[in-house]
Amino acid sequence: MAQTKRNNLSIKTIVAIGIGSALFVILGRFGSIPSVIPDTNIETTYALLALFALLYGPYAGLLIGLIGHTLKDAIFYGTPWFSWVIASGLVGLIIGLIAGRIRIHEGEFGAKEIIRFNLAQIIANVVAWFLVAPVLDILIYAEPVNKVFVQGLIAGTSNIVMVAVIGTLLALAYSKSRTKRGSLSHEA
Repeated sequence: MAQTKRNNLSIKTIVAIGIGSALFVILGRFGSIPSVIPDTNIETTYALLALFALLYGPYAGLLIGLIGHTLKDAIFYGTPWFSWVIASGLVGLIIGLIAGRIRIHEGEFGAKEIIRFNLAQIIANVVAWFLVAPVLDILIYAEPVNKVFVQGLIAGTSNIVMVAVIGTLLALAYSKSRTKRGSLSHEA
C-alpha cells in the first residue's frame, strides 16, 4: 500500500479508474448522439470523464480517458483510433491538473469553483480536439487536413457544451452530497 500512496494512486483511485473506464465505454455506446460530420459523435462520456478527473485527479483522468476510449473503439469499431484515444486521455489529465484545487469532496462547488472547472474543461477540450487530435490524425493516419480540423472543431465544441451542462450538474449534485467544510452539524 505504501508503494501506491507514493505514486499518488490509492486503491480508491484505482477502483475509480476501472469504474470510470467501464462507464466511458457504456456511455460511448449508449450516450452518443450522431452528428452531421462523419465519424464524429456528440459524446456524453466527457462529462463523466471531467467529473472523475475532478474527483480523483489527473492520473485517474488520464487513465480513464486512455483506457475507456481504447476499449470503446476496440469493442464497437474493431480497432482503437489512437489519435482520439490520446486526446481523450489529455482531456482527463488537463482537467485533473487545473481543477485539482477545487475542494468538491468538502462540499465546495459554488460559482467560483464552477468557473474554474469550466475554464479547465474548455482549455482541455480546445487543446485536445482543436489541436492534438487533428494533428495526430494527420501524422498517424495521413487523414485530410480539412476533414480532421472540422471533426476536431465539432467534437471539441460539443464536448465543451456537454461538460458545461452535464458535467457541471453532476459535480453540483456530488458536492451537495458532501458535508461542507466548517459545518457544525453532520446529518446521519
